[in-house]
Order: sequence, then C-alpha cells, then structure tokens
Amino acid sequence: MRTLFLQAPSYDGFDGGAGSRYQARREIRSYWYPTWLAQPAALVGGSRLIDAPPHGTRLAEVTPEARNFDLVVVHTSTPSFKSDVKAIEALKSANPSLKAGMIGAKVAVDAAGSLAAAPAVDFVARNEFDFTIKDVADGMEWTRIAGLSYRNAEGVIVHNSDRAVVENMDALPFVTPVYKRDLIIENYFIGYLKHPYISFYTGRGCKSRCTFCLWPQTVGGHRYRTRSVGHVVEEIAWAKQAFPQVKEFFFDDDTFTDNLPRAEAIARELGKLGVTWSCNAKANVPRQTLKAMRDGGLRLLLVGYESGNQQILHNIKKGMRVDVAKRFTKDCHELGITIHGT
Repeated sequence: MRTLFLQAPSYDGFDGGAGSRYQARREIRSYWYPTWLAQPAALVGGSRLIDAPPHGTRLAEVTPEARNFDLVVVHTSTPSFKSDVKAIEALKSANPSLKAGMIGAKVAVDAAGSLAAAPAVDFVARNEFDFTIKDVADGMEWTRIAGLSYRNAEGVIVHNSDRAVVENMDALPFVTPVYKRDLIIENYFIGYLKHPYISFYTGRGCKSRCTFCLWPQTVGGHRYRTRSVGHVVEEIAWAKQAFPQVKEFFFDDDTFTDNLPRAEAIARELGKLGVTWSCNAKANVPRQTLKAMRDGGLRLLLVGYESGNQQILHNIKKGMRVDVAKRFTKDCHELGITIHGT
C-alpha cells in the first residue's frame, strides 16, 4: 500500500511530535525529530513522511496528498488527539478509500477508547508498532497482524494478540535516510543542543521504573534492547556524509548509559569519526566511563535529576541516591562535560 506517515498540523508552538517525550506547548521554538514515525517509514518501501509542525505545513496543504496514498499512519498524543482525528477526517474527505491508523503512547494504552472516540480511525497499532505497521502496509489480513486493534466490517472493535518486542534491533533500518528524503533538518531545534542537530535511537527500553516517564511504560518496556556498536557507528558515518552541516548527534535512548561497556565501545568508535555527540544519562555514571565518553567526542549529558530530596526520589522510584548524583555532577564538571539537568 502507498503509505503516508504523518505528524499532523497542530496548534502553534506545540512540540508533541513523534519523538517528544513531554508533549507541550513551548515558549521557545523546540522540535524533536519524528523518530517513532521515521522508523516504520524506513521499513515501508515507497513511503513518505510529513512532519507538519516543524515545517509550518498547514492542513490545507496536507489534505490534497491523501489522493496519492492508500494508507495514512498518524502519530498522536493525548493533547493532540482531537486535532489529529480532525486531520484524518479531512484526509478521508479528500480520499474516501483511504485507510487510517494511529500510533503513539496514547493509543498504545487506550486502544479501545481511542477507536471508540474516533470513527474515522480504522486501526491503532499498540506498543512497539514498527512491524505491525509494515504488515498493514504490505497488505496482510488484519485478523493475522499481532499488535493491531481495529474496527471490523461490522463496526466491532477487535484486539489481536500482543506483538513481541523487537529483539534484533539491527533488523530496524536506519532512520537518517528518511530524514534526508523527507525532512529539512534546519527546522529542528533543541535549546541545549548545537544547531543543526540530528537525533535517533540506538536502543529501546529502560530498566529504571520512574513513575512519570512515558516511553518505557507505554512502548519500549523495561529491558534495554540495543543495536550493535557497528550498526550505530555505521549510521553515524552515513549521516556525517549525508548531512555535513550537522554540528551534533544526539542519542535519544531512555538511558544510553544503562550499558556502560557498550557506551564506552561506541564512544571509542565515534572518536575515530571525529563527531560531536550527546545523550541521555542517569546521574550514576562512573568517572571512568565519563572520561571514555568525553574522549570519544561526548559534549553533553541530558540528566533527569528530578529532585535533590532523597524521599522524593524514593517516592517517584528514581532509583538514585543524592550523594551519588553529587559525585557524578562533580566528575562531569571536572572532565568538562556539559550537563543539562531536568
């Protein structure tokens, strides 16, 4: 099926796309890459990705595109759900035969409620949805697709069995060629990253149990499943050639430092490429690993301290001690590693 992957137009300043952990309206221009759309788009031949908010694309510009596709997959979130449904309704008005599905944390945890609230939506892909979407785009019978919830011919909502998570993360193709094909990377801004930047995942899942975090509880799970070092480095090398203007790469894994030997191995290889990079980290990385990462081109760590009060850290199941976080922070400062703390 000819497939369009869409982050629909939304209200001004809304950074809630298919890569944003915290969907909100920003006071500054801030956009994450639509990685959760780009990944299945990379699996589906002949697809196209439209990330409307960063590019200022209006619904009136997107709607005529519906005639060129058989299937549209829309990333949604709780704040944007109603407007995303309206976008699907507009696309179906332009092409009544268009099939429409949704992905994202909101529909992953409330598939039945989402379908019931949106008659224009034909299906939602639950949890880790990359190969679920590929199966739909390949024309597989919906009754056979694991991880799919859909409305059948009688209008009854059906939930197929869950899909197993991806174990071989190297089976997922690079997302950066999709960025190159469909996105203007200069339209993506994050205040603490150099511009222009590029972000993507080297693994999914996080062993921490923080009560407030989005992706592990809804899509990625609590086991850190990683791409091989060579696979990651190969994509960086490709992207370095494809995007010579990029000043920084960001690894958006929930906690890139969950696997310290792997983090050090990637750093050693990135050092040979001479790239600047940053990542998410927990405030417990030992000095030896910090030094290895810095020597391999690490510039910044995005660290969720959350609180300096030990009881609050216990309450939110952060799995951190204040004294360890203080030592980590001191080590970063002494090694010249910038910290963006949240």
